[in-house]
Amino acid sequence: MEKGKQRSAGGPYEALLYPEEDPHPYVGIYDRPLPCCGCGIGWFCFLVGFIFPLLWYYGTIRFFWTQRQNDPRERPGLAACAIAALVSTVALVITLIILLVLHQI
Repeated sequence: MEKGKQRSAGGPYEALLYPEEDPHPYVGIYDRPLPCCGCGIGWFCFLVGFIFPLLWYYGTIRFFWTQRQNDPRERPGLAACAIAALVSTVALVITLIILLVLHQI
């Protein structure tokens, strides 16, 4: 049988990682749990941002300015913060424009 091939109840299977060889360099980097109850800073800011919308802007700043230092598991939550901040800013601007136009009439 070839090296790395194992026969098991139906056919050959190839092991993904051999303990005798060099392990993949990224194995174990993301084993630590995320902060904030395991959901990460990004999702925490997104969820709490519905109560305190300034957290969406904090998440947006972290998404754009610390992107290389962030754990890749944090990026979806921080991107959600950026989208929520954009939507809330557009809604605020439209509301202010409408209020200013109605006030002048």
